[in-house]
Amino acid sequence: MFENLKEQPADTILALMAAYREDPRETKIDLGVGVYKDATGHTPVMRAIKTAEKQLWEQETTKAYTGLAGDPGFADAMIELVLGGSVARGNVAAAATPGGTGAVRQAFDLIRLANPNARVHVSDPTWPNHLSILNHMEIETVMYRYFDGETRGVNFDGMMDDLQKVNAGDVVLVHGCCHNPTGANLNLAQWKELVELLNAKGAIPMVDIAYQGFGDGLEEDAQAVRLIASSCPEVLIAASCSKNFGVYRERTGLLMAVCNDTSRQALNQQSLNFLNRQNYSFPPDHGARLVTMVLTDPALRADWAAELEEVRTSMLGLREQLASELQRLSGSDRFGFIAQHRGMFSRLGAAPELVQKLREDHAIYMVGDSRLNIAGLNKTSVPILADAIIKVGI
Repeated sequence: MFENLKEQPADTILALMAAYREDPRETKIDLGVGVYKDATGHTPVMRAIKTAEKQLWEQETTKAYTGLAGDPGFADAMIELVLGGSVARGNVAAAATPGGTGAVRQAFDLIRLANPNARVHVSDPTWPNHLSILNHMEIETVMYRYFDGETRGVNFDGMMDDLQKVNAGDVVLVHGCCHNPTGANLNLAQWKELVELLNAKGAIPMVDIAYQGFGDGLEEDAQAVRLIASSCPEVLIAASCSKNFGVYRERTGLLMAVCNDTSRQALNQQSLNFLNRQNYSFPPDHGARLVTMVLTDPALRADWAAELEEVRTSMLGLREQLASELQRLSGSDRFGFIAQHRGMFSRLGAAPELVQKLREDHAIYMVGDSRLNIAGLNKTSVPILADAIIKVGI
């Protein structure tokens, strides 16, 4: 049997991480992996999470299974965080998953279960694992224009033109905020136009929201998903806690199925439970328990929100510093988009050979499509990166 296995494509980001580790140069800068790092290059445990862990260690009395959909308290807390009362709780079915990736995979499974003929429309570009999972599941995927290589902003006209081709029952996958890999986002007026188009076409939006609180703030970053959830008949939402709670290795996520017909909620919930059972029975609980404790304890929530705001403003400061330094070195405003982008990532729009030159000549590691992780920088490394960008001719 095993002799029939075929070699699978290497994960480009994991390969980049390995190359970075093997690079002996002391000046090397890792801007590849999508993990938040503080000014010292460390990914810290958030204060509120650490406090909750201590409390949990003292109070937890069992490691017995939770329900198939996870602890209901986790679902309630996350639905409140993401949707904020924009839809009634009774209209939302939800299941805990192993990270945001687990939520994405379960959403695709639910799509295939409900409508095997549905196509999934995905932004060009998108998070590579979206495409990898869809391809593995043999779900028909259609790309729509999104990133404008000239302005480094959203090609909204091209996006809307491409989405005119969606069929009723198709799914359109969007990033709720902090688009990965580009950092370029729709404004609220554009989101409203998109909602009108999807409703007119009978398409179902699927929102991947992995960076709430990393862009313009917790409430601001949820505006789009709340608009979609309150305006569309059916919505899928895959939420991740990895970044904004810093619980990467705890694999904490939630899949939500929102329907404006409350009578369908029970069947939706049953379907999510079924899919969890088929894939891993019961979802992991440790990270979900910590997130629930933080969100439901006023003191912990306040401390978490304050630290998250520190993280957000730190990244904004790095964006502004990098844009300013590039303006000084280039004598032009062509890099101003970096300060306008939001979240951990920006896409420079540089050719792969120039990204390779950054790595070979300057020990700067970023993904081949020129996506750079802003959180991988600090005040000292920003001038080094800016100088290298100008020297290689980006």
